[in-house]
Amino acid sequence: MGAATDGAPRTTPCWADVTLPDVEAGKRFYGGLFGWTFEEGDPEAGPYARALHEGAEVAALAPKSDGRMPTAWNVYFSSPDAEATAERIRAAGGQVVTGPARADGYGTLLLAADPGGAVFGVWQADAHRGFGKRGTPGAYGWAEVYTREPEAVDAFYERVFGLTAYGLGEDDGFDYAVWTPAGEPLAPEHAVGGRAVMDEASFPAAMPAHFLVYFVVADCDEACGAARRLGGRIRREARDSPYGRFAVLTDNQGADFAVVETARAGERAGEG
Repeated sequence: MGAATDGAPRTTPCWADVTLPDVEAGKRFYGGLFGWTFEEGDPEAGPYARALHEGAEVAALAPKSDGRMPTAWNVYFSSPDAEATAERIRAAGGQVVTGPARADGYGTLLLAADPGGAVFGVWQADAHRGFGKRGTPGAYGWAEVYTREPEAVDAFYERVFGLTAYGLGEDDGFDYAVWTPAGEPLAPEHAVGGRAVMDEASFPAAMPAHFLVYFVVADCDEACGAARRLGGRIRREARDSPYGRFAVLTDNQGADFAVVETARAGERAGEG
């Protein structure tokens, strides 16, 4: 396992879940949009609905235990030692929000916030290894953090997880970088996540730093239409990029996420 200079292990986003006021309504929305089916978790561990696509685990839906919790998607980074990761998070200027806590033999988790305030999870796997598949329609595809403190945040994820930021420059004034694991070439094809800067023109001052989770779809425009029919909204209309056609959506309860059509990546990049 490669490591950054301070011993941070190589990592990758390994899981995603969404906290919702109404899990049953969430099942109807995401089942209709992605073709997910659902299995209930161990009742002793709480009402946690695992989403499956063609039999493989791809995400989960969790009920909000407190009305003050955000209705939002959360991404988890893999770790071989959650306790050591918690220590690095604090040392690097982040905050451990909860945990590390054992999840009944499935693994150990913690929730934390980076120096810019974006919340993320850490998962030390035991019985639950994370995504059963990724990068194909119906499954996880990508995650990126939106922040107003790019320098502090880039340094944080490198120190905690060994992820090096590789700037892609500005597209229409949009400052973006991707993260590559320690030891990998600094190139987009080796990236495991991204970092975007929240500017005043595009993001309201009241909007907090946050992660955006992408799911792969066979057709981005069809997914947008389905989301509307299921009670969701389009937050950012579909557009083309060198990495695929994508759109930012909001589900029927207010959680933001994105969909991306990767099969034709690069074909229409000049049109976006």
